[in-house]
Amino acid sequence: MSTAHDTGSILKQPKAVWAVAFAAVVSFMGIGLVDPILPAIARDLHASPVETQLLFTTYLAVTGLAMFFTSWLSTRIGAKRTLLIGLAVIVVFAALAGLAGSVYGVIGFRAGWGLGNALFISTALATIVGAASGGAASAIILYEAALGLGIAIGPLLGGLLGSVSWKAPFFGTAGLMAIGFIAIVVMLQKEPERPEPTKLSAPFKALATPGLGVMAGTAIFYNMGFFVLLAYTPFALEALGMGSAITLGLIFFGWGVALAVTSVWAAPWLTARMRRTTVLRIVLPLLAVVLLGAALLVNSVVGLIVCVIVGGLLLGILNTVLTECSMEATDLPRPVASSAYSGVRFIGGAIAPPLSTWIGAQFGGAWPFVFGAAVVVVAFLVVTIGRKALVRADAAEEHTEEVGEAIALGDAA
Repeated sequence: MSTAHDTGSILKQPKAVWAVAFAAVVSFMGIGLVDPILPAIARDLHASPVETQLLFTTYLAVTGLAMFFTSWLSTRIGAKRTLLIGLAVIVVFAALAGLAGSVYGVIGFRAGWGLGNALFISTALATIVGAASGGAASAIILYEAALGLGIAIGPLLGGLLGSVSWKAPFFGTAGLMAIGFIAIVVMLQKEPERPEPTKLSAPFKALATPGLGVMAGTAIFYNMGFFVLLAYTPFALEALGMGSAITLGLIFFGWGVALAVTSVWAAPWLTARMRRTTVLRIVLPLLAVVLLGAALLVNSVVGLIVCVIVGGLLLGILNTVLTECSMEATDLPRPVASSAYSGVRFIGGAIAPPLSTWIGAQFGGAWPFVFGAAVVVVAFLVVTIGRKALVRADAAEEHTEEVGEAIALGDAA
């Protein structure tokens, strides 16, 4: 959460901070990069929409599974090595995805990309905080800005390059990540302080604690709704003649900007005035209503675009508040809680894209949005029924550095 007292120094940072921040922007671009080119990939590689949606599934599933182990690795080999390994893996697999000649080749290489992404995003914030001037608060603001910028630019870049060829966004990402790799090698000279090593089993045991268990259950269903909106809507818009890469890129650029704005500004404003769980119990039903609205307006271009943008506004609030709740619900170390929560949340996102597209193929274009609304209602019920386990999350005093790290990991989904 961006509540820095010394924001005036945010732009006066060492070169190492800017190097990691640049790489962070590119890394977060990967989340929405493929969104505008899904219809083009399906056409050019003769793939069904369900097969094409596996680009999200393999990326998110591998990212989620790897998240359970990244804190164990980074506390042993150091943050800089973990960052560089993650970037190198992304460069290689993004380039291979662009060279693939079949949809299953792209799907497989996206899985490797997900591994690199998990290694990078789990380490980047700690590195920025360790290297930044002006205190942790300024560093977190800078990181949140990078996160929001990446989420917003990803679909736009995917649309612009995808208007040339569906391969171009993959090559573009590989090139930008290679620049980020070189920048970190050259500019990040001092190895950030290495925290105490964590046990390999710690994130799995963490899920058994009541507070984090409730939040993980909420997040897995919430993220299914998140990716119904992000991953299925391009095909719904294509059916209405809005399937060009540049058009979809611009629409989801608006979605990303909306998400970034409410994540950084609206969520803190709300949680300063009411309990976190109250915010969740208000905003989750609103998201379900937006998804039902998309189902009713599935034959309206304007209606769907409005639902995408309004959905982005609500998703930004929920991303931040859900992650804050998960980190404050227990007294577990933040890296352990972050790994456990983020891992489960990414896996929830992996399920939704192919499942919602299959539902659309079987029952009609409105029903994936109905499914999305239903799983968001389930998320609401989980957080409501389990609210007694979240008393600590409502009462906890926020600590800027810890909450910032949590938000960064959570919003990366």
